[in-house]
Amino acid sequence: MSLTTGRGPLGPNPAGQFSRPLPDHVVYVEPFRRRVRGIVGGRTAVDSERVVLVHRPGRPPTYAFPSADVHDAPGAEPEPEVPGYVRLPWPAVEAWYEEDERVLGHPRNPYHRVDCVRTSRRLRVEVAGTVLVDTADTIGVYETALEPRLYVRPTSVRRDLLIASSTTTYCPYKGQAWYWSAVVDDVVVEDVAWSYEDPLPESLPLRQLLCFDEARAIVHADLPAGASV
Repeated sequence: MSLTTGRGPLGPNPAGQFSRPLPDHVVYVEPFRRRVRGIVGGRTAVDSERVVLVHRPGRPPTYAFPSADVHDAPGAEPEPEVPGYVRLPWPAVEAWYEEDERVLGHPRNPYHRVDCVRTSRRLRVEVAGTVLVDTADTIGVYETALEPRLYVRPTSVRRDLLIASSTTTYCPYKGQAWYWSAVVDDVVVEDVAWSYEDPLPESLPLRQLLCFDEARAIVHADLPAGASV
């Protein structure tokens, strides 16, 4: 994310613009100064302190390793952007670690931030003509390359109209998201909201707060439109 996806500068829908056009298909390569290990079948198939991050437009970053640091790993192939290095499909490795911390989803991007800011911006959410949220006690979440969102405390939500969903997703920066469905009379709207019950340390201010999907409910969020450039 960040540089190469969403509204990042090398993403498909950049929020800003460069002062001069960039060549097509620019790839950014940089040293990644962390030890990275990959476990396959209970053995260490990758163990490197000479890791390179490769940022391709429209995709999350990927690891590249000196070929000598990769041992009989399935799917290893040369990294064309870094001579002498190889890359591996993320699913080919059962468990990835940066230092001693397990990494899920994709490598963490050093340019990605999740800023959680207390604000008085108003959020109003309706489902089937019933108001689930109407408050100005909100948290603005400004995440690199993504549209800003408003989160609310559970006390500001009609929790009696929400039931837990079986849906979960995972964000490498915020952690596991649990989803909630709305039930209003005989109307059921699946996965109308999500929350991070036990977020990663950098996103602790989001713990148990809820955010609503504007594609599944009528969401009026008082958020800045941003300047035109």
